Amino acid sequence: MDITVAGHAMRLLPQRAAYLVDAGLLLVADLHLGKAQSFRRLGVPVPQGTTSASLARLDEALASTGARSIVFLGDLIHSARSRAPATWAAVARWRDRHAGLTLHLVRGNHDRHAGDPPCEWRIDCVEEPWPVANAAGLVLAHHPTPVPGAYVLAGHLHPAASLGGRAHDHLRLACFHFGPAVGVLPAFGSFTGAKVLPRSPADRVYAVHDAAVVPLPPPRGGRS
Repeated sequence: MDITVAGHAMRLLPQRAAYLVDAGLLLVADLHLGKAQSFRRLGVPVPQGTTSASLARLDEALASTGARSIVFLGDLIHSARSRAPATWAAVARWRDRHAGLTLHLVRGNHDRHAGDPPCEWRIDCVEEPWPVANAAGLVLAHHPTPVPGAYVLAGHLHPAASLGGRAHDHLRLACFHFGPAVGVLPAFGSFTGAKVLPRSPADRVYAVHDAAVVPLPPPRGGRS
């Protein structure tokens, strides 16, 4: 799904990432590497293979866009308990396969507790809000806090859309949620929750379904 945000062309990807076309920049929010491992260390049985699944989708997003750089919009690593050797080795192998990529991390709340990623991942860590050098008027952040004079692209909230059917059934899908001053990307990680955000008629919401990104109509009767 190709849209325009603050005058800049952006492609919304079914892998739950966004691509700034002119900047050649892939945006990925809330990957939460090692979250499953962190839960297992607490004795909670959770699925295996979440890191591999996330890295595979990241490869798909890179292949479909030809992005030259990635900016992680915070919460790259879930917690200090996530630092498992197998997880770290998998990410290191992925990084070696993409040695030519420039990687940045806009630190999020989980990153502050987990610490910066290992040096061998070669990720430049910055503070929010971080202006996009070749996309005037856009700033990147983890927390969706408005910045005067700019449009903010952020994560943190793990937005979802709730869709109702005629049989009173409901389906919750990850979504991109663009308000007047802040756009929130869906969580990229394979093992993350989601939250349905309040929505006004001015907001643009795009649900992610299988291999497609689908625009949703405005809510009926005002806010939802």
